[in-house]
Amino acid sequence: MSSTGSRVQALENEGEIAADYLEELLDIADLDGDLDMDVEGDRAAVSIVGAELSQLVGRDGEVLEALQELTRLAVYRETGERSRLMLDVSGFRAARRAELEKIAAEAVERCKESGSKVSLDAMSPFERKVVHDAVAAAGLISESEGVEPRRFVVILPE
Repeated sequence: MSSTGSRVQALENEGEIAADYLEELLDIADLDGDLDMDVEGDRAAVSIVGAELSQLVGRDGEVLEALQELTRLAVYRETGERSRLMLDVSGFRAARRAELEKIAAEAVERCKESGSKVSLDAMSPFERKVVHDAVAAAGLISESEGVEPRRFVVILPE
């Protein structure tokens, strides 16, 4: 098997382990939810979809972030490998990604028009990654500044 094939297989295995863990958690919490697994780029992705799962997202995705870390730990416990698994609940991350891409596009325009650097609000690592990718796609450079949990993105002019 090629190294690409074995990498995809390893990521699919991560998704399976994560799904088993999350299924147990949903049972314990007596929540209904369906699990979707995928491999997106270089990471496993698991989504929980269901009627009312806002308690698994929390305010500004705080519960989702914690749940993702616990799920990554469960994968690590089984595989011995650090996981970059991405967890989404009820499309929260997908909607947030679209919102962040819009924020990044507007900030890039402000930066280009003013010729000055533009600083954004503090964001989670996931949010900063989305913004960095959007800024790079627009042809500018960005960097993270500050200290967690107040780290933020700065977009630099050309």
